[in-house]
Amino acid sequence: MYENLPIFRKAMQLNVTIEEAVRGFSRYHKYSIGMELRQKARAVIYAIYKVYFATDKEQALGALRDCAEELKIIIYLAQELKALRDFKQFELVSQMARELARQSQGWLRSQSSHPSRQG
Repeated sequence: MYENLPIFRKAMQLNVTIEEAVRGFSRYHKYSIGMELRQKARAVIYAIYKVYFATDKEQALGALRDCAEELKIIIYLAQELKALRDFKQFELVSQMARELARQSQGWLRSQSSHPSRQG
């Protein structure tokens, strides 16, 4: 099932890392940018699930890629707002998000080059 996909496991790790980061945010950032980060990170997981069961995989993969890119933007915004504890924390979550976006783009590319392929 989708739980065994490497991209799903990475998305779960990223969610845990983001939850831990948001826990340390100031009250103001926790309920603004922190909430947005948590929601978008979960949306990536849901998008992976949707790709796994989609009949139109290319469209679902495009949505996953877009969701991963949006998460990267929110992470960069959190850094600019100084919500993240330090640069090391930013570096960790942004690297994880970049890897996730790279995997989703690769999955989309592989699906586009094999239109009859499912999975």
